[in-house]
Amino acid sequence: MTVDPGLDRFNQLPDAPERLLACCASASWSTRVAAGRPYPTRDALRAASATALATLDWPSLRVAVDAHPRIGERASANTQEGSWSQREQAGMATATDQTRVDLVEANRAYEDRFGHVFLICATGRSDVEMLAAAKARVGNDDQTERAVVRAELAKIVALRVGKLLDSLSPETSGS
Repeated sequence: MTVDPGLDRFNQLPDAPERLLACCASASWSTRVAAGRPYPTRDALRAASATALATLDWPSLRVAVDAHPRIGERASANTQEGSWSQREQAGMATATDQTRVDLVEANRAYEDRFGHVFLICATGRSDVEMLAAAKARVGNDDQTERAVVRAELAKIVALRVGKLLDSLSPETSGS
């Protein structure tokens, strides 16, 4: 079996619940995932993370959703989560002024409709793709949109758990 220094270090972290909050701001999620240690593989950690996320009630999920910046807004790079968010929204770097204006309007319409920020896994998506998704999803009913939000959050959390483990690995912690 291959040694995974990031996972090994994570399994030993005394502050794992706090570190996990950069991946998902729900304290109940981070506590549950940290309590499942030690994990034998990254896949086992990802599976435990997904299970914990799937069992969150809507108020707990909203805590996690509300921690995310609006698409197109720059999160502070002073935190691990903010730094990751900026990189995740890299597709906005080339957005035109009109696309930015349209996205502000789409964000506002979405928030008026659902009462929370438009959440999308922005990694690998262009500004135009994110705008189109915001416009399309505002037409969802509440139940459908909650399912979409949960799925998008799960994608973000899975990516961030991997980033957390990579940041704990001596080979990559300096990057």
